[in-house]
Amino acid sequence: MRLGINLGYWGAGMDSDNLAVAQEADRLGYDVCWAAEAYGSDAPTVLAWVAAQTERIDVGSAILQIPARQPAMTAMTAATLDSLTKGRFRLGLGVSGPQVSEGWYGVKFDKPLARTREYVEIVRKAMTRERLSYEGEHWTLPLPGGPGKPLKLTVHPEREHIPLYIAAIGPKNLEQTGEIADGALLIFPAAEHLEATALTHIRAGREKAGLTMDGFDVCPTVPLALGEDVNALADMFRPYTALYVGGMGSRKQNFYNQLAQRMGYEKEAAEIQDKYLAGDKTGAAEAVPHSLIDSTTLLGPVERIADGMRAYAEAGVTTLTLAPAGFTLDERIAALRAGTEAMERAGLA
Repeated sequence: MRLGINLGYWGAGMDSDNLAVAQEADRLGYDVCWAAEAYGSDAPTVLAWVAAQTERIDVGSAILQIPARQPAMTAMTAATLDSLTKGRFRLGLGVSGPQVSEGWYGVKFDKPLARTREYVEIVRKAMTRERLSYEGEHWTLPLPGGPGKPLKLTVHPEREHIPLYIAAIGPKNLEQTGEIADGALLIFPAAEHLEATALTHIRAGREKAGLTMDGFDVCPTVPLALGEDVNALADMFRPYTALYVGGMGSRKQNFYNQLAQRMGYEKEAAEIQDKYLAGDKTGAAEAVPHSLIDSTTLLGPVERIADGMRAYAEAGVTTLTLAPAGFTLDERIAALRAGTEAMERAGLA
């Protein structure tokens, strides 16, 4: 199992700290550094900034939002970043959610699976540097009856096949991800539930494509906090968990809430959502079960973190992406270093 880090969103007041964290992860031998985007900072600019000031660590988008860019633009961005970084770029894609897709980008959130499949096919085709033509339900290139003609990518990426990941939560999305992608970006992963909530669906997609799990990167993001008081550390993540389980998406369309239900928290997930949508964010955070937080994070001293890492490796995780938590840069760096120490203690390094 390899280690990665996730810097989250840029522009949250920790930008210089994030760069220092990325540089320390590079020094420690972490495999990949991911950056996110929603409706603030964009991921490609951040990744270029980080890559220019690191030496070995890969940089990856977790995620580039599909409604934000035409697929050919994404291919251009991927090719450019791969060229600039000498082959250190990983392309993570996702459909985002209905509020962001329709409210920010003005793109209808319909048929996300079919849209993702076509998007990936166009990106893959463009990256081969063949002349680009495509006929699908959502994209037709060139547009018929007009002056457009098939063009080919003029940039030469370092690699023709850039590793492509998809952020997936639901069973159908996970299955399609196994079929068409090189890796899956997962969130709120519990080692004891990983087979049922994710891997069984990914494996079905791989089998549909005539593939095995060999070479497929199972890549969950897991917050990490170092300390002795596990309960106090868990409380740090109550607002974060409540936001996703209670407030991400609508009452009918919240993928994180549905995931919590599939992990056995049906009643609790409903309560968290009810309170969050009613404006009681404090009550929603208090309603998050400690066990839900503890099973989807790495908390405590190094020995306990090592046990958690071993469980993830045994469950089938191939790249464990850490989000090192702390109120100061020193605390985040300490958490990052604890990650490498825990890997060694777990016998995984």
